[in-house]
Amino acid sequence: MYLIDTYDVIVVGAGHAGCEAALAAARLGARTLLFTISLENVAMMPCNPAIGGPGKSHLVKEIDALGGQMGIAADETAIQMRMLNLGKGPAVYALRAQSDKGAYHRYFKSILENTDNLELKQAQIMDIVVEDGKCKGVITEFDEIYRSKAVILCTGTYLDSRIIVGEYMYTGGPNGMRPSVGLSENLKKHGIDILRFKTGTPSRVDGRSLNYDHMKLEEGDKANHAFSFLSERKDRNIKDCYLSYTNENTHKILRDNLHRSPIYSGKIHGVGARYCPSIEDKVVRFADKDKHQLFVEPEGLDTTEMYVQGMSTSMPIDVQYAFLKTIPGFENVKVMRPAYAIEYDLLDPLQLYPTLEVIKMEGLYSAGQSNGTSGYEEAAAQGLMAGINAALKIQGKEPFILARHEAYIGTLIDDLVTKGTNEPYRMMTSRSEYRLILRQDNADLRLTEKGYKIGLVNEERYKHFIERKRKFEEAMDYITTKRFTPKEDVNKALEELGTTPLTTGIGADKILKRPEITYKDMVEKLGCKEFDAEAVEEMEITVKYEGYITRQENAIKKAEKMENKKIPQDMDFMKLEGISIEARQKLTKIKPLSLGQASRISGVSPADIAILMVYVKKYKGEKV
Repeated sequence: MYLIDTYDVIVVGAGHAGCEAALAAARLGARTLLFTISLENVAMMPCNPAIGGPGKSHLVKEIDALGGQMGIAADETAIQMRMLNLGKGPAVYALRAQSDKGAYHRYFKSILENTDNLELKQAQIMDIVVEDGKCKGVITEFDEIYRSKAVILCTGTYLDSRIIVGEYMYTGGPNGMRPSVGLSENLKKHGIDILRFKTGTPSRVDGRSLNYDHMKLEEGDKANHAFSFLSERKDRNIKDCYLSYTNENTHKILRDNLHRSPIYSGKIHGVGARYCPSIEDKVVRFADKDKHQLFVEPEGLDTTEMYVQGMSTSMPIDVQYAFLKTIPGFENVKVMRPAYAIEYDLLDPLQLYPTLEVIKMEGLYSAGQSNGTSGYEEAAAQGLMAGINAALKIQGKEPFILARHEAYIGTLIDDLVTKGTNEPYRMMTSRSEYRLILRQDNADLRLTEKGYKIGLVNEERYKHFIERKRKFEEAMDYITTKRFTPKEDVNKALEELGTTPLTTGIGADKILKRPEITYKDMVEKLGCKEFDAEAVEEMEITVKYEGYITRQENAIKKAEKMENKKIPQDMDFMKLEGISIEARQKLTKIKPLSLGQASRISGVSPADIAILMVYVKKYKGEKV
């Protein structure tokens, strides 16, 4: 072995977590090295070439608000955009972009290669350098040593990964890439707890072999959208998607061949994703359904490959062909890449601090699917936070931890490190108890100031934020100070809008609170002042949901009291009498940073928390 070079931060893996981690660390001034098994893996989309969707779009907006790159990349490479859940409340509105897969990879690779303090290198990492119980670097497959002050593992689904198609199984990574063989075993030798999960992907089919007349056209939104608060809201719809359905013939073929499914024959041992089941699993679990929807989506502008969303499977290739041909529009389908399942190793997230540093090994961080999540967005959010915290620790600064009430990113990481996961974790809006406050539209108002203070949000972005905030505050000031009296023209306009006329003077915000009234109506019928479209959107939501938002803000104040009660990190939980054995064991393993975090650990009861609170006060010399 021989030493090649020394860095501040080394990131292992250049997927969505690794890219954000490396960019964050480098932009905060840390000399950073990003390793990837293949330079073709950079920001690769091995599953659906899409960004966003329910819960996930909130993460992308938050990444962007903090100074991350995913939102801008999604805008730059989008070929279709749609806002989902518009029939529901604004808390669950979700922007989704179909991306050009190749363009997304090229965009991110170019950004990485042109970022100061950042180097990109192709090599497989076999082991980490450990000295005095601390991580001090990595060792490549060529016995090269690269030393560093911090290492961030962003290994995705590559650790000892195995591809499964029917009876065929082989060692391999996503999309035909090399797996990472050896690192997982070496991590175990260093005392790292390893789990094994499974995920999968559907076939990619040749778009020229499909009959689109037999499917439903799915166009992008007519409205203009953008993920990044820096991007222009404009029409990004270039390609169409399509909708088709399975039928009883499809289901019969799948049921008749269940004995050949690796899931049901016992060949797959990893735990799969609950919210993204394979098509054979859907047929079994939802036997009462006579059809399942499938979205047929383009992989890019320069390819005929189409992604069949909703048709993930590990069935043998002959079965894949058989059931695909039963689907309307797929009668003459040509498969370009078969569907497959992939098993892989990952770190148990319960062994991580909220900073994503490994509790038992200082200097080692982990982010992304290697922590048990599914999805590009969940990975990128963790990567951003790991990169920030690694750089801050090296600089001797306080860690950056987002609470559950501050961001979906906070909810995501708190769920992982406090509750753990026994299956691939997927972000959904229902996972947050504060979702009316944590909307995608106000992510910058919640987080950009924080990103600026830690140094990740640059001056250009900050000026843009200040201007947007000014416009919002101007709109809010107007709507809360403007008043209407029961004049004839006012009441006539209100009646035309289908709402009750006034009998006394009233504030404009009270009129806007009426469900049937929009601010656009008030501009057109009541002569209200026009404002920037984004400011109006934010103002209208704030006014209409004021009561609900106030209740959630009060709940946050109560929760903050527990979050602010910090637990000394050298406290020996096993010596605390009166607390249950299970609670002591869980507290010792997870090492919660606050009483709030401790209260969310499975197996730690309210009675345990009450006693722990007494011990914490005694430890700090406070009155009990």
